[in-house]
Amino acid sequence: MHRVLNRFMWVIIAIAFTAAANALPLEKLQLPQGYKIAVYASDVKNARQMVLGDKGTLFVGSRRAGVVNALLDTNNDHKIDQVIEIANGLNMPSGITFKEGDLYIGEVHQVIRFKNIESHLQSPGKPEVVVSDLPTDKHHGWKYLGFGPDNKLYVPVGAPCNICDANANYSSIFRYDLKTGKKETVARGVRNSVGFDWDPATGDFWFSDNGRDMMGDDIPPCEINHVTETGQHFGYPYFHGGDIADPEFGQGKNAEDYTAPALKIQAHSAPLGIHFYRGNMFPDLKGKLLIAEHGSWNRSKKVGYQVTVATVNGNNLVDHHPLVSGWLEANEQVWGRPADVTELPDGSLLISDDSANAIYRVTYQAN
Repeated sequence: MHRVLNRFMWVIIAIAFTAAANALPLEKLQLPQGYKIAVYASDVKNARQMVLGDKGTLFVGSRRAGVVNALLDTNNDHKIDQVIEIANGLNMPSGITFKEGDLYIGEVHQVIRFKNIESHLQSPGKPEVVVSDLPTDKHHGWKYLGFGPDNKLYVPVGAPCNICDANANYSSIFRYDLKTGKKETVARGVRNSVGFDWDPATGDFWFSDNGRDMMGDDIPPCEINHVTETGQHFGYPYFHGGDIADPEFGQGKNAEDYTAPALKIQAHSAPLGIHFYRGNMFPDLKGKLLIAEHGSWNRSKKVGYQVTVATVNGNNLVDHHPLVSGWLEANEQVWGRPADVTELPDGSLLISDDSANAIYRVTYQAN
């Protein structure tokens, strides 16, 4: 009897997944020729940063939902058919990362770790705290996590405001050596970074940053920044976009004292997760930077709501253009908001959508 009930439950779950996936109007999305997009997972609450485990488990953080989920493709058919809630009731667990079998989750005030997580998905146990010195402010307090080529854990802490001159505990990206406990400041003058990656060709660190609000529809720009020296200052709150003095905090400051962005993005586009493409499925993307532009919330005419791509040219990014668009319709209606981009081992792309509670898979096949 139990086997029959369990089988019936899985049929119901599969039907629910299919119905939710079919409800999303993917036909409205525009992609380059040869690109295809499908729903990889649906009903993933407020899906934000994604990370793959060693055994193929896709872990997904959230912000408002307060949960972290593990997603399984048990049939190996490129569709998620099982979602396991690893933890709930967390403090904006947007940022997650994975290293040596362990899952790391960035809450507003701390970073926790579930050890050997893929062997304990159904009963992960109590996590341990590995970083405990983070501010408790929720304003720009949600995180994005990653281990660098130096094996250190990178953790951004945003400004606790729209615009303010906060102390050194804020507006920065830090890195932690978890073996020694040493903490370093990688970048300063960072208003709100919710995405970063390392160029696989050079090992250089790049990050997104959301520009301040309440200066109008078109200034200041959002930014993608390139760290060429540890501890560089990227201008906030004194200068925005490299050369726009803040009306309140820019007096008496010089733009030349701060590092200009590698790429200026239309104000209010809200770039979040970024990812250097390392795979081979898309021959035109190798080594290029993918950017999830989450979209505007306080602009008179909406912008963003797309995934874009740019090419590295020295210290700058060039040829910035849309790769996947259409979540923002011509009538200003929005049905999805890209939050993060990563890739599967086969080179296909995953895009999380924290508004549609979905994850999409993008593939390529030459005609």
